[in-house]
Amino acid sequence: MSVTQIKTVKVSVIQDFKEITKMRLALVVVFSSVAGYLLGVEVVSFSTLLLLVIGGYCMVGASNAFNQIIERDLDKLMDRTKNRPIPSGRMSVNTAFAIATLFTLMGISVLYSINPKTAMFGAISIFIYVSLYTPLKTKTPLSVFVGAIPGAIPFMLGWVAATNDFGIEPGTLFMIQFFWQFPHFWAIGWFLFEDYKKGGFFMLPTGKRDQGTAIQVILYTVWTLVTSIIPVFGVTGDLYLTPVSGIIVLILGLFLLRSAIQLYYKRDAKTARQLMLISVLYITLLQIVYVADKFIRIWI
Repeated sequence: MSVTQIKTVKVSVIQDFKEITKMRLALVVVFSSVAGYLLGVEVVSFSTLLLLVIGGYCMVGASNAFNQIIERDLDKLMDRTKNRPIPSGRMSVNTAFAIATLFTLMGISVLYSINPKTAMFGAISIFIYVSLYTPLKTKTPLSVFVGAIPGAIPFMLGWVAATNDFGIEPGTLFMIQFFWQFPHFWAIGWFLFEDYKKGGFFMLPTGKRDQGTAIQVILYTVWTLVTSIIPVFGVTGDLYLTPVSGIIVLILGLFLLRSAIQLYYKRDAKTARQLMLISVLYITLLQIVYVADKFIRIWI
């Protein structure tokens, strides 16, 4: 085998690893955990932060790998997934299972080294995602509700890693990301409706791209907006947001709501895609504002 061929194989292996663990998604999830940690910690420990990043990535990567093993036959039917490592034949099920199992064990062990509660929530997340959410996707639109639970854990997981405690503060972080996931994933379900239909997935609440789905997108966007500004009122323990930052978060939420309302009127794939992109920007900027608000208060 020539040097060029060896390099090509290495690149292919790395690319398949990134795809089986969904690296981009995993990094977004890890970002949420880091934000939660910075909100909860009194003195930043970079060693703990590194463990959280590694453990968090392992848990998300394992969930995604198990998911692709279970859905390998359905992935072959959809355009967006047919070129994934398993359905394309580039990776065997046994290899994927070995990666998923190794990442699960590593993830739980690394998170346990931070504290037992962090490992427990990490384990709960992977269990719900793999054992409940994944099989329900072809059974009922309620799968989105079930999937929103592990999806909301990372933000609160960081706080638990920082404090070894679960109370109203991480509970609030959980609720923010929980409600946010409905407009986010329903937007994805909307513009990928035809492709999901090929795999038999039920992602939209009414099963259709109709007025009922659009109304629910708006309602859950409103809940996201309301939940995100609750810390301004000083009722969420040590999790606090100054009025100025609260206004910024509210403005971000209004942009998200505007996009959700546009989907109600236009009901097309382009608007749904825009809503999805805006929702990602929203949750990212929200977490940045929360963290910045805390440290600005400390420095001042």
